[in-house]
Amino acid sequence: MEAEANKDSNNDSNETENKTKIQDEWLIRRCFIYDEEYKDCTSFRARFHQYFIHGKTVDCSQWKRDSINCYKYMESQDESAANELVQSEKNRRRERLMSHYSNDVWKKRKSPPENWNEPLPDYISKDYENSYLSVKSKEMKGELPASFDINYRCNIL
Repeated sequence: MEAEANKDSNNDSNETENKTKIQDEWLIRRCFIYDEEYKDCTSFRARFHQYFIHGKTVDCSQWKRDSINCYKYMESQDESAANELVQSEKNRRRERLMSHYSNDVWKKRKSPPENWNEPLPDYISKDYENSYLSVKSKEMKGELPASFDINYRCNIL
């Protein structure tokens, strides 16, 4: 009986040793998402958009590489594929946020404005009273009976 318990505990420790924790593993998306991103990047519509915006088509090979690495990691716990995938996600995030961090036009706040929680001015409150959002809010609070607005249509003229 003790031998079986020791054997089970040894198996558990071996499994945890085999599953080494990848740093920032939470960045890895599901594999089908990389496939969809690659498919979207190489579609005719995306190529037309890329040509219109950038004047040339964008290189989509990173999405394909990420897809391959994701499947390698999920199927065989390939640590190097996981690390490459995490690094690719970090690079993608860095590139996406680069314009945000390099922005020197707007001064970033350290705290919210002093009057952020004050009541709205009267002219805004008056406009809000009969708005669709106000009516639905009152319905949810139980202040008004529920109305069915199936025929409600928003027309932009």
